[in-house]
Amino acid sequence: MQGWRDILKKSIIKIEDLPDRFGPSEEGSARAASVYPMRVNQYYLGLIQKKGDPLWLQAVPSVEELQDEICYPDPLNEENLSPVPNLIHKYPDRVLFLVSSQCAIYCRFCTRKRKVGTSRMLITPETIAAGINYIRSNPEIRDVLISGGDPLLLDDDHLASILLRLRSIPSVEIIRIGTRVPCTLPMRITLRLAKLLKKFHPLYINTHFNHPAEITPQAAQACVRLAEAGIPLSCQTVLLRGVNDNPNIMRTLMHGLLRIRVRPYYLFQADMTRGTNHFRTPIETGRDIMRSLIGHTSGLAIPTYALDAPGGGGKIPILPNYIVSEGDQLVFTNYQGKTCFYDCVKTR
Repeated sequence: MQGWRDILKKSIIKIEDLPDRFGPSEEGSARAASVYPMRVNQYYLGLIQKKGDPLWLQAVPSVEELQDEICYPDPLNEENLSPVPNLIHKYPDRVLFLVSSQCAIYCRFCTRKRKVGTSRMLITPETIAAGINYIRSNPEIRDVLISGGDPLLLDDDHLASILLRLRSIPSVEIIRIGTRVPCTLPMRITLRLAKLLKKFHPLYINTHFNHPAEITPQAAQACVRLAEAGIPLSCQTVLLRGVNDNPNIMRTLMHGLLRIRVRPYYLFQADMTRGTNHFRTPIETGRDIMRSLIGHTSGLAIPTYALDAPGGGGKIPILPNYIVSEGDQLVFTNYQGKTCFYDCVKTR
């Protein structure tokens, strides 16, 4: 059985190296890969059934990435919210700490596609030390989200060193890891890694599945292994045109996540990232998906539909509108379209 490092080493990084079974490459896709790096590891490649399917769209460069004249390189204003390199301090009590510049695949919709996997994302022992020192010197920070790139592509000892230093800061109550590895390279979740992570509770993992086809036996094993190490798992899904912008697909995905012990957390409207405009959907598409979930399945299977406001404004929940009118009585419709009434408490 191949180890995760060997699988990663054999990744495809050039369009022309894709297997013949996919046929000729799309014109312009090689140019897209020269601007925004390509990496498709052999595990994830094996899940792609045909050119243009939902997994292909997420992993393989397209000329449409070069035709985007609407979106922005840094839509969330991360660069201007970084008091030290690779640390984003947007909310008062928490920070996003980038500790890796590599991913198991380079997702074509990535918010940081301008720099992940390139020399423009420089992470060194010095930048990591600067981030940890910043967190230590700002005791209002109680929650640290480690991301990148993908932190779980760091070797065990390097990852443990970062977690140990963070856990030594008295004001840090919660550590979270943002990773797509359980989905895109699940064999990285070894028993040794799970045992290592278990030492740093309270530790949470936010993973990222976008389509039911990504929930494989290997992915299930990875998630269950983490869950059995006592790590709560949640999923941040991105709403993507042609991938999952369909109520049935989304319901199947949410149910599948719960079966592998992953709690649906966020359904994100795609960020306005340069090179990703072809993935964006109308807001009403997301609202329709939420209407198809709310009341029709367990609340456990219902994520929060949200938009990360451009310019660094933070996450804004977007809900279907059920309210008809407000006053002494709240008039609203339920999930079946039935009109309901609620007598409101009057303020003095």
